[in-house]
Amino acid sequence: MKNFRILFAITLLSVVLWSCEEKKEVAATTETKPYVLDKETKKKLAFATPTQAMVVEGIPLTGAVEANPDNVVQFVSLVSGVISKTYFSLGDKVTKGQVLAELRSTELSGLKAELKNTKSQINVANQNLKSVQSMFADGVASQKEVLQAQSELNILTANKDRVEANLNLFSASAEQGVFQIKAPATGFVTSKTIATGSQIAAESEPLFTISNLNDVWVMVNIYATNIENIAIGMDVNIKTLSYPDLIYKGKVAAITQVFDTEAKVLKARIVIKNADLKLKPGMIVDVIALNNKNVQAIAIPIAAMIFDNNQNFVVLYKSDSQLEIRKVEILTSSNGNTFIADGIDLNDTFITKNQMLIYEQLKNFQN
Repeated sequence: MKNFRILFAITLLSVVLWSCEEKKEVAATTETKPYVLDKETKKKLAFATPTQAMVVEGIPLTGAVEANPDNVVQFVSLVSGVISKTYFSLGDKVTKGQVLAELRSTELSGLKAELKNTKSQINVANQNLKSVQSMFADGVASQKEVLQAQSELNILTANKDRVEANLNLFSASAEQGVFQIKAPATGFVTSKTIATGSQIAAESEPLFTISNLNDVWVMVNIYATNIENIAIGMDVNIKTLSYPDLIYKGKVAAITQVFDTEAKVLKARIVIKNADLKLKPGMIVDVIALNNKNVQAIAIPIAAMIFDNNQNFVVLYKSDSQLEIRKVEILTSSNGNTFIADGIDLNDTFITKNQMLIYEQLKNFQN
């Protein structure tokens, strides 16, 4: 009985020792097995290597689109009257010479009557001049009388030209009995203060404003903390909420020298070509001023970065079985690039597309 107990104890101990050894082998096998990138997953990835580039700091600013004042025309009526009809709305595109409104005015009747009277006087003056010239030829009239008759005709002719010029200036339509208000330039109607039935006074506020929007101004707010970093000639990128994937590129053309005490800013002007007419006056824009630091650093695309737990990472690739999560220190980011202070070398290869998928897989294997 005693021998049986000893044999049982020895057998049990052997089984326990064999089981422990097997677990150690399994654990060792699990610990040494790396994550291997399969072919299907690899097809979904993109790879790149770092570049050496000049460090450019992006300074975020805000601004608003304005019409270029050099391409803005405001129409002010030179006569008083009542608007009888309008042919345009705010935002319409108009061409030079297009009739935009009609104005009924007592001044039109006065000008028409004056023109008719002046023409009658010219006819009389013409007959008088011919008569005096005939008498001068017969020796009855003097040279002085001929010159006086000619002078009277010249004065009347000049008065007629003045009245006709006024009628043409006001685009008077004798048939309809109205002044026609025509577009003085080609562009878009950016303001309108009249409607049918409106009473207007001569040389009062502008009836409408026409702006050519082929190029516009972006007026940028520069706060006191950024004044030393913004300079004339600096490159800028401009984006709008309406077209988030569209970037307009420009340069700082001018900076005002007077501080806006109400808004607490200086104003910078950027001139932008607006051939597609997507930038509208009044539109709010985001502006990134690109400040060249005149130093070089390693640069990688912003899209390759992974932000996790308040830290920045990239996924490095050496082979399908050699992938690494690498923590990096950032200098700054701008213009689509992130500039790296530490953590990556020029000879490294990193994943730029679907890197989060690999990042999570690697983290799971590490855990």
